[in-house]
Amino acid sequence: MSKTLDVITIGRAGVDLYGAQIGGRLEDMGSFDKYIGGSPTNMACGTARLGMKSALISRVGDEHMGRFIREELVRHGVDVTGVKTDPERLSALVILGIRDQEQFPLIFYRENCADMALCEDDIDEGFVASARAVVATGTHLAHATPRAAVLKALELAKKHGGQTALDIDYRPNLWGVAGHGDGESRFVESAAVTDSLQEVLHHFDLIVGTEEEFHIAGGSTDTLEALRNVRKVSRATLVCKRGPMGAVAFTGDIPDSLDDGEAGPGFPIEVFNVLGAGDGFMSGLLKGWLDGEPWPVALKYANACGAFAVSRHGCTPAYPSWEELEFFFDRGIVRPDLRNDPELEQVHWATNRHGDWSTIRTFAFDHRLQMEEMDGYSLEKAGAFKQLCLTAALRVQDGQDGYGILCDSRIGRDALYAAEGTGLWIGRPTEWPGSRPLTLEPELGADFGRLKEWPRDQVVKCLCFCHPGDDAVTWAAQEAVVLRLFEASRRNNLEFLLEVIPSKCGPVDDMTSATVIQRFYDLGVYPDWWKLEPFRTEAAWDNAVEAIERNDPRTRGIVVLGLDAPLPELAESFALAARQPLVKGFAVGRTIFGDPARAWLKGEMDDATAVAEMAGRYSRLCGIWDAARAKARLNSV
Repeated sequence: MSKTLDVITIGRAGVDLYGAQIGGRLEDMGSFDKYIGGSPTNMACGTARLGMKSALISRVGDEHMGRFIREELVRHGVDVTGVKTDPERLSALVILGIRDQEQFPLIFYRENCADMALCEDDIDEGFVASARAVVATGTHLAHATPRAAVLKALELAKKHGGQTALDIDYRPNLWGVAGHGDGESRFVESAAVTDSLQEVLHHFDLIVGTEEEFHIAGGSTDTLEALRNVRKVSRATLVCKRGPMGAVAFTGDIPDSLDDGEAGPGFPIEVFNVLGAGDGFMSGLLKGWLDGEPWPVALKYANACGAFAVSRHGCTPAYPSWEELEFFFDRGIVRPDLRNDPELEQVHWATNRHGDWSTIRTFAFDHRLQMEEMDGYSLEKAGAFKQLCLTAALRVQDGQDGYGILCDSRIGRDALYAAEGTGLWIGRPTEWPGSRPLTLEPELGADFGRLKEWPRDQVVKCLCFCHPGDDAVTWAAQEAVVLRLFEASRRNNLEFLLEVIPSKCGPVDDMTSATVIQRFYDLGVYPDWWKLEPFRTEAAWDNAVEAIERNDPRTRGIVVLGLDAPLPELAESFALAARQPLVKGFAVGRTIFGDPARAWLKGEMDDATAVAEMAGRYSRLCGIWDAARAKARLNSV
């Protein structure tokens, strides 16, 4: 059978609730960040980020957290064919904190959890046979039912020519030899655990652990003796992690010194959070191992991935992409606290964004001032109309990818709420309509703190009316707002869209927008998206695109706005914009909703007619864009 997967991990799948406050007791945490967790889950995501075709075998509950785990795995590109939904059990939960550089308290909520019910019937031979390697972790060897499932998977992997690996991942309280309050404990001696592990070590081609983990696997607190005891029952390559001293690999007999093993370069960085570091290390190691790299190279990958993990908050969110890893190797360490390295963090952010938005056809009905000026306007009626706009957008989308909306929360709150979970790209405005110098909607709070209330899939959109000829005072006021908003967006893990319309502020030429774009990059603002007005010349587009790509080759792209232009004029502007691959689509509003809104607000059009009219206009625009892009691609061949 052909190997369509690189690696299948098997075992724990849960939700990590990480204390957001750093340096306090877990008892005093006031808020938490939510991530997926569990060593096999982390490794599946970590290897996927490194470009491997990864999958997970586990169970999740039939509830919100189970759906979150499954959806997050998919967002990371992990195959979830082997993830079963358990209708009788809840998904596992872990609460974690960062007390200081030495203490990382955690509590496991795993009593009768879904992943521990994994059984032999959950292991599909064809699925296991499709992978080059199966990776197990220690927890699922601690109980009879999941242990039997793991052993079946290992045996099937061997049967079909696959390789096998074990991350010992010893958690004493998950083996029942430490109490619930000892989740942070990494080592408690237990002859029973040692015997249980040694019964299965012969199944593996690669065994990985810390010195303490080899102590439990080898039944000795002398590391060399423990490694030799493991070697007696297994011919696997043994990789021993040594904390700040890196790691060493032993392919044969164990020498008289750990220093005599094969090693890779280490990376001296500041330790911020050790939780999940081993899973990051294992992800890099698996990449090197399965790519056939020499052990020093594989350990270089592993050490670097571990370094990223200990320098950031969370487990899976900390792991690097392959592009980020290559950037790190080429550039080197600029500052030891990697999470505070702006250039590195920009690469991390940009190469780990979720979702394929290579095409984005956006119905923009975030307009507030324009609607307030229409006859018959009231907040209640306009809010109801925006729900009709959403209905029209969903009718055109019809479950397909590549469609989006711009919707505000002041008038369009109910539509914004209803749009969540529909598969639409969702942008949300922050600017006070028409303000110049720029001011923002009061709902954000004086410190923009209410961004933390936004769903993570919403994009922060800001329209700034600015021009290269603006005076210094105006520029300073606007730049200060944009920079603060951008930083607040990143702090809250929200993508940022910056819209600039110089033509409303002064005369423009082919360099005007490019000059504005460069000014914001010089400020340190790196938008995920740019929203630009439709240029009249190819040179203007070339200049704007060159300015963006020179500063940020990893940007999401550009959407072109409509400025209430009639369809024939939009078709002409789309044809020019579509020649630029960086332009991903459009964001058009009044051309779609303007006439229906005016008629509906005055009572001259019913709901069904308004929806049909808007859906028709939106659909025609989508067709015009798609045709323009197809023609541009054909002409470029």
